[in-house]
Amino acid sequence: MPPGRSIWNGHFAALIREPQGYPARRWMQEIPNNSVIRFYHIANTERVLALSPRALGEILVSKAHDYEKTTHLKMSLQQVAGDGLLVAEGDVHKHQRRILNPAFSYRHVKDLYPTFWNKGIEMVKAIEKSFEKSYESPKIIEISDWASRTTLDLIGLAGMGHDFGSIYNPTNKVNVEYRKVFSEPSKLMVILGFLGVILNPWIVFNLPLPRNRKVKEGSNYIRSVCQEIINEKRQKMTRKTERGVDILSVAIENGGFNDKELVDQVMTFITAGHETIASAVQWTIYALCKYPEIQSRLRKEIRSSLPSISTDNPTAISSSTIDNLPYLQAVCNESLRFYPPIPLTVRVAIRDTMLHDAFIPKGTSVNIAPAATNHDPQLWGPDAGIFNPERWMGPGRANTGGATSNYSFLTFIHGPRSCIGSAFARGELACLVAIIVGRFEMELVDPHKELLVKDGISGAPRDGVVVKVKILEGW
Repeated sequence: MPPGRSIWNGHFAALIREPQGYPARRWMQEIPNNSVIRFYHIANTERVLALSPRALGEILVSKAHDYEKTTHLKMSLQQVAGDGLLVAEGDVHKHQRRILNPAFSYRHVKDLYPTFWNKGIEMVKAIEKSFEKSYESPKIIEISDWASRTTLDLIGLAGMGHDFGSIYNPTNKVNVEYRKVFSEPSKLMVILGFLGVILNPWIVFNLPLPRNRKVKEGSNYIRSVCQEIINEKRQKMTRKTERGVDILSVAIENGGFNDKELVDQVMTFITAGHETIASAVQWTIYALCKYPEIQSRLRKEIRSSLPSISTDNPTAISSSTIDNLPYLQAVCNESLRFYPPIPLTVRVAIRDTMLHDAFIPKGTSVNIAPAATNHDPQLWGPDAGIFNPERWMGPGRANTGGATSNYSFLTFIHGPRSCIGSAFARGELACLVAIIVGRFEMELVDPHKELLVKDGISGAPRDGVVVKVKILEGW
């Protein structure tokens, strides 16, 4: 058990003080354990942190039916995503996933790469255009702002066949309302969120507080926009004037969802597929600024292998072109390992069960921490705490990074509840990083500034990664 337990609030002081998943990483490194660590949450409620591949395999695969998302986590997600795939459990989840699987198939995701690429080019050109209006030198941008707007547009295009137009118009209402929903919660809301673990979470999420009101207003507006898009798409598909390659079109073609369920699934795409990828872009650029030699090597590969984007009609790319760039893939994989966009998730035992020979009573919450497991020296070697894309290079390492277990890399979880959009996320991240790095040389405005991480489900750098940018002509 970790030291510093309070008789009133267990290890809550560490949990509230440090970013999501960081206490788990520290405990993994400091506390001798046999695959699991018991600790105490707010009000001294006992929890378990699962660490070993065997324990993780039981929770996520072999005994997955013994665990569900906690009521608190489900209600938090339902505020925005309704009853979509993120929230569904049991047979309902199986049914929804079976209908959606074709939309996230290998072939279909690969067909979306040109969309990722073209929207990335639009982002870079918009950044350059913004420099024309500014006389400051050096040129400075906040990566989170551009990454968030671009990934929102991409979720609209690739997810629904609809361009929200946020890149060139950040004040459009979808972008504004979306930012209300996913803005960083105040410290009060973080504390109330923790209280929701022991209280009825419905009470916490329905308190008459500005944050709750903004989330509801923003979510309701975005849902209404999604319903309009669905109505329009159904009409076009009925008239056979459109056969889109977007995820929504595939879901409609496959049938199985009514309009309310389709809205829930679209909101799920936005919730799960926007902020997480935007966070991954931020972390990747942050790492490349911290390690300029990696940035330079990556740029050399990109510029020598990919068509120039500076022409009026850039050459289209295919998925194979991006997927066959070994160092780009290595950098993206290492970023996803080192900085998992979702650093922590929680399951609750819905029946008495065993976990790695330890008895787990019904109602026990079990923490799964990619932020810890992805840094475990027993799985990744002594350099687990070092950002090193090289670990993904060489024979037999492109998919494993040299790790000793399938459960070493938890960024997309595993098993029946694994991220259905993992290939989508990887492709989008690779395309956006390639375009940004190929066109810009970047360095942090303040490389010595302490790195602070935002509160919330997706832990991104709090300052949004503010960088000095130099445009590199000739590509």
